[in-house]
Amino acid sequence: MKGIIMAMALVGGSISAFAQTRDFQLLKIAPNFISSPQFAYTGAEQHTADLRERWLEVEVTLAATPELSDELTVKYFILFNGRLLTGEVTQTNIPAGRENRSVIYVTPKTLQRLMPGRTVTNAALQNITVQLLQRGVIKDELSLTRAPAQWYAAMPQIAGLTLNKNETPFAALYWDRYLEIKTAR
Repeated sequence: MKGIIMAMALVGGSISAFAQTRDFQLLKIAPNFISSPQFAYTGAEQHTADLRERWLEVEVTLAATPELSDELTVKYFILFNGRLLTGEVTQTNIPAGRENRSVIYVTPKTLQRLMPGRTVTNAALQNITVQLLQRGVIKDELSLTRAPAQWYAAMPQIAGLTLNKNETPFAALYWDRYLEIKTAR
């Protein structure tokens, strides 16, 4: 009888451990080189952006299991032409689901600065790792290409060269696609 009770306890424990899931999970990293958006307006001289210049857009898709989370920090490590760019975006009001997205950008001028005298190409983008942090605790990490864990830790990091969506000309676009960005008040 004790053996049966013990076996039931073990099976029950295994099932409850199996039923537990991570609160947050990174599903996909999608880098893309895109041109500046074009807007028409009146009241001033019109200037056209150089459509040959490209922004680096790094979009991540993540899943959340809590019904609603107040805050989640998405930290980016972008290895571009041998230089490691870092940045983070604090997202707020994260709903449960598998279609939550965060995005960060690198300007065309920054990309040109990192590749002096050369054309910016896809080959210059060597790797991207993204971390999800809640209250400073890493909840998940995903890399674009296979690499050793925390490959970026020993490299010199360059902060301040990435921009969140609200700091770019893309701010007014796709409000319903991306998670809200926490703003300083």
